[in-house]
Amino acid sequence: MTVFESVQDAIGGTPLFRLTRLGAGIAAPVYAKAEFLSIGGSVKDRAALSMVLAAEQDGSLRPGGTIIEATSGNTGIGLALVGRLRGYRVIVGVSDRSSVEKSDILRAYGAEVVVAPAALPKQHPDHLFNVVRRLAAEIPGAWLANQYDNPANPDAHVRTTGPEIWEQTAGRITHFVAGVGTGGTISGTGGYLKKVSGGAVTVVGADPEASEYGGGDGSPYFVESIGHFVHPETVEDVWPQSFHPEVVDRFERISDRESLLTARSLAREEGLLAGPSSGTAVAAALRVARTLGPDDLVVVLLPDSGRSYLSKLYSDDWLREWGFLEEPGGEPTVRELLGRPDGADLVTVAAGSTLGAALTVLSGVPGGVAPVVTPRPERPFGLSGTDVVGSLAAAEVEAALAEGRARPTDPITALRGRPLPTVGVGQPLSAARALFEAGHPAAVVLLDGRVAGLIRHAQLPDGR
Repeated sequence: MTVFESVQDAIGGTPLFRLTRLGAGIAAPVYAKAEFLSIGGSVKDRAALSMVLAAEQDGSLRPGGTIIEATSGNTGIGLALVGRLRGYRVIVGVSDRSSVEKSDILRAYGAEVVVAPAALPKQHPDHLFNVVRRLAAEIPGAWLANQYDNPANPDAHVRTTGPEIWEQTAGRITHFVAGVGTGGTISGTGGYLKKVSGGAVTVVGADPEASEYGGGDGSPYFVESIGHFVHPETVEDVWPQSFHPEVVDRFERISDRESLLTARSLAREEGLLAGPSSGTAVAAALRVARTLGPDDLVVVLLPDSGRSYLSKLYSDDWLREWGFLEEPGGEPTVRELLGRPDGADLVTVAAGSTLGAALTVLSGVPGGVAPVVTPRPERPFGLSGTDVVGSLAAAEVEAALAEGRARPTDPITALRGRPLPTVGVGQPLSAARALFEAGHPAAVVLLDGRVAGLIRHAQLPDGR
């Protein structure tokens, strides 16, 4: 049995598992690199250790210093593990959309957690990245890890992950599949495998359907830690320097539903409790493997543990609330109340509208209320539930204009109400009825996290 002098020495060295059940009937074997079995629970342990050692070597991180980083959670956990072990104070900025489990784990390791919004344009002073940059500038002896542009991030995988996979497969690997977040994992690992194989290994990026990396519109999606989201008000969209696009031969774009449900199948069918981005990667790997033969070998990287997502991915209630889970039988569901399931008949008001323009939009809308949404030039994947930022009622606008409290050219800001409640397409009708009994005039219906329509009290079967 292996004995380590410290947990730092247990980073990496993760096993491969063949996906025998999910890969049944597929000629090419598919092996999963279980990075969640690293000591800190994710592939980001490797990058964290690499970045800290490099910073110590070049003098940017000195004894008694403070490590600061913006993260969806995993890199912060790796930095907390390594940093606290080496005597540093660790402050981690976490997105308000990251799972609560990640913040709990960070605090357990002794990190200080700062929660900040990521769903803002990058130039906004309250954006997560800007919050941590200010902290790094204000705290004496602080070092900002900056995994997105730190060359020690991909280098960790050139030195460890890539060689491990090559040795574990005895050089038989033909295809490597991984998600792209900062880009360090796929760039370093893929780059090494291409070099050692003389270019024979194909590198495939697994990407959320809406992510900009693979050609999506950059709108919100529901798989944490991978992909590239772009706020519609972002002035300059910059990709991470840790991502080397030339390493990726092609992308496989995976829907949120397929990602989430594949991750759940991975736990139930293969005994591998991994996170949602692992579902994206496995769905992509299986798609790739179906086109290959028995002489090929696919390795897919599973970045982190499902234990960090028990309140989301592994919660049936959460999946139903966002419209990802529908189960036949039992009580009738909200789906029965929908008109067009693509939400094309939904009337919305853009957040930047004037009161006069909004009133024109609201005229003739049943109930006189509509969601206020963050405008996007194009929405090929529909309107995300997270794009709904408020509501507007025609009666309130009309009253404000009639009483002289507002003018038609005024923005809707002062009269914008709270967002309408949401209900998942697979939730029972009783869930919708409860919202109306609480006094809400309407509810937004979600299908796969996207707005599929609006329902009102009068649509319920009993009319009450």
